[in-house]
Amino acid sequence: MKLRAAVVLLLAALVTGCGFEVEEPDLFLVTRTGAHGQKLSLLVNDGGTISCDGGKAKNLPDPLLLQARDLANQLNTDVSSKLRFSNSTRSVYSYTVKVQNGTMSFPDTAALSRKELSDLELFVVQAAANPCGLSS
Repeated sequence: MKLRAAVVLLLAALVTGCGFEVEEPDLFLVTRTGAHGQKLSLLVNDGGTISCDGGKAKNLPDPLLLQARDLANQLNTDVSSKLRFSNSTRSVYSYTVKVQNGTMSFPDTAALSRKELSDLELFVVQAAANPCGLSS
């Protein structure tokens, strides 16, 4: 019995000490394009990182990570509902967001009718500034 307990403890110590690197899933990939070809791409990971324009992952501040998690849930619902938005001549930016349930595209003017889209637009501006260090 003592031998069995010792083996279990040894195995537990080995497993916890091995430092298995478990990758967290991506929450979403959002791409914003502008009228003059300006493009911004943000890949947000549930582990608290963000990759800006395909660059190296950077730490995402906790408030933005919490906001990104909420956005991912809301956007997954929108994608599942197959929401569609018409383009507008008043649009400055177009967005494409890829989440677990699929992909959705919308013009910036769609944010007037959907709070989660305006929240995503705000997230993009905030994340582009910090931690990405890009002008929005």
